[in-house]
Amino acid sequence: MLKKSHLLCLCFSSTLLSGVAIAQNAVIVNGKAIPKTQLDKLVQKSGQPDNPQVRDQAREMLVTRELIIQEADKRGVIQKESVREQLEQSRVGVLVAAVFEDYVEKEGVTEAELKATYESMKSQYSGKEYHVEHILVEKESDAKAIIAQIKSGGNFEDIAKAKSKDPGSAPNGGDLGYVNEKSLVPEFSKAMVQLKNGQVSDKPVKSQFGWHIIKMVDSRDMKAPSYDEVKAQLKQMIASDQNWQKAKFSEMMQKIRAKAKIQ
Repeated sequence: MLKKSHLLCLCFSSTLLSGVAIAQNAVIVNGKAIPKTQLDKLVQKSGQPDNPQVRDQAREMLVTRELIIQEADKRGVIQKESVREQLEQSRVGVLVAAVFEDYVEKEGVTEAELKATYESMKSQYSGKEYHVEHILVEKESDAKAIIAQIKSGGNFEDIAKAKSKDPGSAPNGGDLGYVNEKSLVPEFSKAMVQLKNGQVSDKPVKSQFGWHIIKMVDSRDMKAPSYDEVKAQLKQMIASDQNWQKAKFSEMMQKIRAKAKIQ
């Protein structure tokens, strides 16, 4: 007969092993354990912060998925020819996409294509870019009052923080950073390019957003980023073009068929 101490030891060991098993699993559905690693991956792929609420939502998704799989098995639907054909089509579709993605990553975008695209992009970096600040208000009268305040010695940046209606630039003293004239509304650009470094517009500038007071901080010739700085972005841009994808997929299949023995 087992002694009481031995029985307690066995019970403790069983409880401990059960606790370890539960810790390793996210959930157990009708006796089928779903590993915690699956839950971790699902949370990571969601792109949301890892917290209890997100984990509960991900766990529910895993439970729903497992219940459907189990129900499909009970009903025998997986044995239906139409279902098996659709599953195979889905499997092949995933493999086609994965093979093409790997091909593009390793040999799809050539150095020549990257450099040609870069040279084309460089031509867009012509002319000047301007470092400007602005104050945006709703009424012309308010804009004129601010211009008078600045002429009387008021600090442009402090006034922008206090009175500008532009939520993006107001906290930074109205600073828009370096911009080119094509990236701004025409009325703003026309007034901006006429200013000298350090100059503030004498008159309010009307645009669809309201009334602007513009300050020119600096100007310089536009300079294209280096090839190495934008190489990764260029590769992504080229690879996302649908016409390029069609041509590259055809190229990939020609290479695969050329190596194949088809009888």
